[in-house]
Amino acid sequence: MIELSSPNHGPRPEGVTVDIVLVHYTGLPTAEMALTRLCQPGSGVSAHYTIDEDGTIYRHVPEHRRAWHAGVGCWRGCRDVNSRSIGIELVNPGHEWGYRPFPAIQMAAFRTLALDILKRHSIAPDSVIGHADIACTRKEDPGELFDWQSLAEIGIGVWPEVKTACPQPISLDDDTVGTLLTAYGYDVETAGLHPCLAAFQRHFDPERLSQGVQTETLDRLQALVSANIKTVPFKTAPIAP
Repeated sequence: MIELSSPNHGPRPEGVTVDIVLVHYTGLPTAEMALTRLCQPGSGVSAHYTIDEDGTIYRHVPEHRRAWHAGVGCWRGCRDVNSRSIGIELVNPGHEWGYRPFPAIQMAAFRTLALDILKRHSIAPDSVIGHADIACTRKEDPGELFDWQSLAEIGIGVWPEVKTACPQPISLDDDTVGTLLTAYGYDVETAGLHPCLAAFQRHFDPERLSQGVQTETLDRLQALVSANIKTVPFKTAPIAP
C-alpha cells in the first residue's frame, strides 16, 4: 500500500459509527488525473483509498477521518453518507471516457482491502454499495461491469437468491416497484422511481439495465427485501458540511 495523502477531509461527527463501504470508479481518462484530483488542495473531493488497474492501493485519508467522496445522496434514510462510510475508488475511465471491465488483479486487491475493512469495522455485507445506489440521478459508478455477484459469494455485498416461484407474486405497477425499492434502501421519494430502478438494475440485474420494469428485476428486488438482511433505515446522524 502506498501512502498518498489528500488534504481534503475532516472529522467524523461524534458518536457516528462507520457502517458503509461505498464503491466508486474514478471516471477520468487516466489514473494520474484521478490521483491528482483526489489529492489536490481545494478540489473538494477525496476518498480513503484508490486501487489502480495494476492492483496498487493508494491510501489518501485515514479511516477515522471523513473523506469527501459521496456527495449529495441518501441510503436507508441517511443523507450524510460521508460521515459513516469508507470510500474506495477503482481506477476506470467510466462511462464518459471509455468504460471497461475491471482487471482481475484490481479486483483481487479490492477483495483483500474490502474484507479487511469489513472485519475491522464489523460492517454488514449489505452495507457495501455503489455510488450510483446512493446518488441515482447523477452517478453510475462503479457500473454494470463491476462483479457484485462474485464478491457477494465471499461476503462483500449481497446478491439476490431468486427461487423458481416467489411465495407472493409481484405486480409490475409503479407503486409496488417504488415500495420495494424504498424498502431496500433507495431514496425513491427524492430521486424518483426510474433513476432508482436503473441504479438497482445496474447493481443487481445488469443484463436488463435500461429495459424498464421487468419481472426478473422485480423477482431479484423482492428476494433482497425478503431476505434476512438489514433493510431498515440507519439511525439519523448530524449532517456535516
